[in-house]
Amino acid sequence: MCRTVDLHQAVLAKNDTNAVELRRVLDGRGTVAVNLMSSPGSGKTALLEELLTRARAAGTPAAAVTADLATENDATRLARSGAPVRQILTDGLCHLEAGMLRHTLEDWLPERTRLLFVENVGNLVCPASYDLGETLRIVLASVTEGEDKPVKYPAAFGLAQLVVVTKTDLAEAVEFRRDTFLGGVQRVNPGVPVIETSARTGEGVDALLAHVLRAADGRETHTPVLARQHGEHPHHHGTGEDAAAPHPSAHRHPAAAPAPARPGR
Repeated sequence: MCRTVDLHQAVLAKNDTNAVELRRVLDGRGTVAVNLMSSPGSGKTALLEELLTRARAAGTPAAAVTADLATENDATRLARSGAPVRQILTDGLCHLEAGMLRHTLEDWLPERTRLLFVENVGNLVCPASYDLGETLRIVLASVTEGEDKPVKYPAAFGLAQLVVVTKTDLAEAVEFRRDTFLGGVQRVNPGVPVIETSARTGEGVDALLAHVLRAADGRETHTPVLARQHGEHPHHHGTGEDAAAPHPSAHRHPAAAPAPARPGR
């Protein structure tokens, strides 16, 4: 007898199981995971280095895991902050999975770590489907990428709990249309907060760290419409039945998300 097996669904189901377990482990340690997603070249490594430096200066124990297809360049850069850093090489895989993160954290993450930043592989497609056991999911886009990113990648932006604009010091030079970008963000994810930053000038970095800390304390979270349609929070962070609830994006490929009309020029 022949039986059809959806391998994509099976992989995501396994990832959900690992994410639930990892979230429970991090909860028990008092550690909050922050999943950072963006296209390549968005400046998230430079911004993360600033966040780690400022978190340590403020007395908040922070660490980072950075994922890439090859090289340990990002880990080397982030280590300049003085925070514990670990590199994951995905060997060609276009996204990070909960099992990979869980394995990396074993016997490495310092006990008192409050914030764990996870720099995902530079990609706005595949990573959107994978729960990493995070409390806060942040999607970043630089002004140099253009203002249509949110409507071109509605799943990534639609499931974000925070959107961060990077490289704002270059906005005028590249003629970034801020209102168009913000309109696209609100179209795919109504009500999601947006923070504008520049790692070079320091603009918005303190505001971003403050937002992360409020989310870590459960004082500031946003539930995207795509998650509300499933009647649950996109990234459960707690114990009991809620902690075991599935990630709403886990069984939908990003391409299945409705793509709004692109705003005209």
